[in-house]
Amino acid sequence: MFSSIANSLESLKVLFNLVSRYLLFTGSFYLFFYVWKNKKYWMAKIQQRYPERKHIFNEIKHSAITILIFGLIVLMVIWAGKNGLTQAYEPINKYGYFYYFLSIVLMIVLHDTYFYWTHRAMHWKPLFKWVHKTHHLSVNPTPFAAYAFHPLEAVIEVGIIPLIAFTIPHHPSAITIFSLYSLLLNVTGHLGYELFPKGFAEHWLFKWHNTSTHHNMHHRLVKCNYGLYFNFWDRLMKTNHPHYEAHFNEVVERRQQGKTPSVSPEAVLE
Repeated sequence: MFSSIANSLESLKVLFNLVSRYLLFTGSFYLFFYVWKNKKYWMAKIQQRYPERKHIFNEIKHSAITILIFGLIVLMVIWAGKNGLTQAYEPINKYGYFYYFLSIVLMIVLHDTYFYWTHRAMHWKPLFKWVHKTHHLSVNPTPFAAYAFHPLEAVIEVGIIPLIAFTIPHHPSAITIFSLYSLLLNVTGHLGYELFPKGFAEHWLFKWHNTSTHHNMHHRLVKCNYGLYFNFWDRLMKTNHPHYEAHFNEVVERRQQGKTPSVSPEAVLE
């Protein structure tokens, strides 16, 4: 009896954490940019129009299903960890703080690679039609699109967690930090506003980091810009849109000038 209660409480805790994180990140960014400061930051809006309300509701609906699926997979990983089946360890000083932070970097690099190739695979026509098309219903995405997946895509997306858990020695808090960072990058990638300065996408160092414009172009144009955190795989595999840097700079110029430029940023892509 007590075991069942404990398991139920564990399940509720995991679900609560997933829901609260999603609402905190997506809700705060949406309220700030789309409600509170919408006029101030309007010129930073990549696509100069707001998404329809029905699309926003659709993003939230699919995200709710995704969170339930994420919760189920995470609970399975937790169970495996309690039974000594994962690479989890405690305390932190077992491997030291250098490895602790290194493990987070390894998770991010692994996830970036995992995301790029699973993402490209889901653009294979049969998979796109039945799995990935749901996410691309958000042509003009908002932060709520971060988790707006078909159930099968949700399983693929959360697959990085068991992959990490079973292959990389990790402290549980390291996975938590990784997950929060991943959610932050996911939300800002779907923000719909460009906040980085002009030249960022062409800078010798910063060009390797992705921007909101980069992923926004993917939602609009579909067959380009597949990366998540970094721009390494897109550059290596030549899947960046050829006008990515130009589009980025046009959007930033519009934001800095505070007025619509003579050439529309979206015209660059036509």
